Amino acid sequence: MARNRFEQVDEKQDDAVTLSLWRADDHMYGTVTVPSALSGGKLPTNLTTDKMPVKDAFRGAIQLANEIKAPVVVIDPDSLWQAEWGDLYRPV
Repeated sequence: MARNRFEQVDEKQDDAVTLSLWRADDHMYGTVTVPSALSGGKLPTNLTTDKMPVKDAFRGAIQLANEIKAPVVVIDPDSLWQAEWGDLYRPV
């Protein structure tokens, strides 16, 4: 079976659910941002979750993206991406 592929970006995107990962002290965190444009008029502005453990943020991003039929992009300056989640790539 083909592995899932996720595009790595440097900033939040208006046409995708953005999973942001980072390290602070000895902890790893993530947030999920849903652009208002993808909410079907339900959100007046972009919505970003509170910080949470990276695995929970990943799962949440996937669940939200599946519900609203949107792609997921990833901001990962600290290289916290886990290979078991799929392939993280940068477009050329």
